[in-house]
Order: sequence, then C-alpha cells, then structure tokens
Amino acid sequence: MVDPVAALCNYNVLEVIFSYLELDDLSKCSQVCKSWYHFLNDEISDVWRWHCLNKLPKEALKSDLLASLSTYKTKLRAYFHAWSPNDCSRNVYIKPNGFTLHRNPVAQSTDAARGKIGFKHGRHAWEVIWEGPLGTVAVIGISTKEAALQCHGYVALLGSDEQSWGWNLVENHLLHNGDMQGSYPLLNNAPKYQVGERIRVILDCDDNTLSFEKNYEFLGVAFRGLPDKKLYPTVSAVYGNTEVSMVYLGTPLDG
Repeated sequence: MVDPVAALCNYNVLEVIFSYLELDDLSKCSQVCKSWYHFLNDEISDVWRWHCLNKLPKEALKSDLLASLSTYKTKLRAYFHAWSPNDCSRNVYIKPNGFTLHRNPVAQSTDAARGKIGFKHGRHAWEVIWEGPLGTVAVIGISTKEAALQCHGYVALLGSDEQSWGWNLVENHLLHNGDMQGSYPLLNNAPKYQVGERIRVILDCDDNTLSFEKNYEFLGVAFRGLPDKKLYPTVSAVYGNTEVSMVYLGTPLDG
C-alpha cells in the first residue's frame, strides 16, 4: 500500500526539481516513465506556473491577450510560438509583451512578420487580433520561409507569390501567387473585419487546407492543396503604428 504522505513528499520534490530544469530537459523527463509523464502533463501544476511566471513577459500575463488559454503550459507554449523578432520586416518590431508586433510609420512600404515556429504535420490553430487601423491592405495567413517580408508600395504582400496564402481583411479577398482567389467568406454581404475581433486561423497539414473562424463561427475552407512544406503564421500590414497580436492555441477542437 502506498503511503499518501510519502507520495505527497515525492510529488513536492519533483515539483522543485523540475522547476529548475530547462524546457527541453522537461520534454526528455516526460519520456522516462509513466509517473513523470503524467506529472508533467498536469498543465496547471506549479512546475508550469513557475516556468510561465519566469519566462513570460509581465505585460502579457497582466493583459487579457491570453484569455483563450486556461493553463500555464498552454500560455508558455503560445509564447514560444509567437511572432519572431528575427523573421520580420525591418520596419516591424515585437513589443515587450512578446505577442504583439508594431509596424513603424514608414511611407510606401508593406511589411510582414512570421511566427517563430512553422508546421508541416498535424493540425494547428492560432488567433490573430488586429489592434490598430487596417489601412488599405491588411492580410493574415501563412507563408514559407521563402516568402518576402517587405516590399515597396502599399500592396497585399502576403499572397503575392507562390510561397504565401492570405485573406485580405479590407476587401474580403483570398490571395495567392499574386492572384485573387475569390471572395471570402462565401456569404452574401459578408461583414468586414472590425478592429479588435479575434480571428482563429486553422491550418490542417494532414488535409493541406487553411481555414478561418470569426466570433466562433467557422467561415469555411479558404485554401486547399497546400504544399508539403513547413508553413508559418504570417501577416502583412501597411498602416503606420498598427499593431497585430498572435496567440497560438494548439490543436483545434472539432465542432
């Protein structure tokens, strides 16, 4: 018979030890035995709370930006999937909260940014929140590493080549390879995006499709036949001082 006091002591000791390990080490620890696997799968444990409080910027934890994420582990995961400060236009910088990009007011320039982590397998969802004016063009979607992140003029940069796919929120058009792929969503008099609304992007690497949701309403598949390449969350913007946040959610829930 297991002594409950001893079991509790063992649990507390593991919490302390795991709190000092790096995230890569925790991943390896979860493969050691079933006990450690179940322990580290507890997404609200003090281990993940400690790592969350020590790695996430305080600005993000104090805001409601991560309201869609209910556990410490999912918030931590979202941070490591956020916009990359090393994979964006020179006219874009990532704010101290780690999740929001800011486009500087540079004339005659279109600027883009990609997420830190791309996807080639599985199903993935993330939210995009445009927190400033859209301007004449505002595009959300995906791209490969080969897609350009800056160009001259005010254009739909995301979707302008064969390496990117985007939804222009201003005109409700789908864009790829420099061509308009049709209106989206397929609704009569589809409402335009309102600043501050959360759009959920759903990438299915198994079915090679990209879809969107708005206000928890599924808007339909936007793109099919995506290539077997690593694809990254991406946006492109033209309006000076506009800001866009991205929060990775993980595997989308069906229904």
